[in-house]
Amino acid sequence: MSDSDETGSDGVLPVERSSEPITVESMAAALRALGVESDDCLLVHASLSSLGWVNGAAPAVVDALQRILTDGTLVMPTHSPDVSNPEWWENPPVPEDWYATVRETMPAYRPAVTPTRGMGAVAECFRSYPGVERSAHPMHSFAAWGTDSAFVTERHPLDDSLGDDSPLARVYDRDGRVLFLGTTHATNTSLHLAEYRADLGLERESKGSAVVRDGEREWVTFEDLAIDDEDFPECGAAFEAAHPEAVSRGEVGVAECALLDQRPMVDVAVEWFEANR
Repeated sequence: MSDSDETGSDGVLPVERSSEPITVESMAAALRALGVESDDCLLVHASLSSLGWVNGAAPAVVDALQRILTDGTLVMPTHSPDVSNPEWWENPPVPEDWYATVRETMPAYRPAVTPTRGMGAVAECFRSYPGVERSAHPMHSFAAWGTDSAFVTERHPLDDSLGDDSPLARVYDRDGRVLFLGTTHATNTSLHLAEYRADLGLERESKGSAVVRDGEREWVTFEDLAIDDEDFPECGAAFEAAHPEAVSRGEVGVAECALLDQRPMVDVAVEWFEANR
């Protein structure tokens, strides 16, 4: 075994990540203790590195979640924001004289093929698991597995990527819950649903993506809301202070984790955005 295999790609030894291996069994037990139930519709945001030294890495996390959700639905954001108009790229940008070539040659979004970007190892792993369905939005897709996977993913219009016709709203319709596995409100996608529902006078921005239509690659343009997650931590903290009964906290592996009721969180966030933005 090489040094990189023993320490991980960042050079950190396993014993520096956690005092013992984190296993499918130990994660499943911790998730049950946190309050995850077999019939939950559960939207998960996960940071693999925060959990400790996980034996089996990302697949072990997915396995643990599926082991519990025997009658429920597992959902994760599987966004691919790089399948988009290069004019909006910032991290990193590309030269302006590349724009036309990028638009003309970008491979189309395909649910079974297109990788996630910035979603973490667990979501990237989950999207290709057997039985997982993925929504059709080229930039803001969600993947789902379980009882209501088709209901969550079957509708996802271009111009309502995180609003009332999106998978986020379908989780809301199912009185779903949100699980932070080593993550925080800073990446709480459900708060975008509140942005769409709040009376904020948000502008609509021109977007573009490569998609498959009638079996052919096509570059499409559409408009969607100009959204902003900068104040999500403050909004999330306000929700938790107002509704402590809707939040359960504990540890999975060595990560601080939280289980939250999505519906009251979105409802509170609508009012909070209208009062504070």
